[in-house]
Amino acid sequence: MLKRNEETFIACDAEYGDAEVVIFGAPFDSTTSFRPGARFGPKAMRSESFGIETYSPYLDKDMTDYSFFDSGDLELSFGRVESALNDIEERVRTILAAGKIPFMFGGEHLVTLPAVRAVHNKYSDVHIIHFDAHADLRDDYLGAKLSHASVMRRCWEIVGDNRIYQFGIRSGDREEFEWGKERVETHKFSFDGLDGVVERLKGKNVYFTLDLDVLDPSEFSGTGTPEAGGVRFNELREAVKLIFENVNIVGLDAVELSPHYDVSGVSTAAACKIVREMLLSMMK
Repeated sequence: MLKRNEETFIACDAEYGDAEVVIFGAPFDSTTSFRPGARFGPKAMRSESFGIETYSPYLDKDMTDYSFFDSGDLELSFGRVESALNDIEERVRTILAAGKIPFMFGGEHLVTLPAVRAVHNKYSDVHIIHFDAHADLRDDYLGAKLSHASVMRRCWEIVGDNRIYQFGIRSGDREEFEWGKERVETHKFSFDGLDGVVERLKGKNVYFTLDLDVLDPSEFSGTGTPEAGGVRFNELREAVKLIFENVNIVGLDAVELSPHYDVSGVSTAAACKIVREMLLSMMK
């Protein structure tokens, strides 16, 4: 039985036994390749979530009408990557074993790997929908196989060909794009083609991973690897709604918020708002 965190994401204070979705934080950024700081993302999202409303006028739903549980941040080793990943995997397995949906706040994108390991262990047919500015398909980054720059390559090793669908991708080296052509479905620059993917995955088990740097840095500058040319917030919100209303979400995450790179707080506010929309969109 997990215990509720003292400071929770807004309205995520239900009893564990009643909750359909369980939030936890993975404050880890040890493989960040440019600007570190994503370890502070989960705490910032909790603290700043009280600046938004529990009610979504987009969905006409209120978080207070549902049961969400926030179990707080894991204490992760920053010196031993494998140890940190094992701890994340164990938390996801615990949540899944209780018949609940794990929602992880990152942290850098490598934290998605152990979550996918755990989800695949329970749902071997799982597909991955991946929103990001970066392909993350490198075999290694500066010799490191475990890196946020190679997380989707490691996830592919788990789920196999034609089970990863990427959107918003606008950065990567030539080898990544060439390697991915026959193995993953990559939609560059936008969410074009998402409706067709959702139609094919309708009713199927899906892990959804949101790297918040898919947003244009003019709207979301609080991230370690900002990449010009991204999508707008309302495009992201509508894409999330389309996915969540049609597929069976069995696990999800929102990663790569580095709050101190945006002292205005706008990036954290955007992260909080899209998390609210993600939570409510799962509620049928």
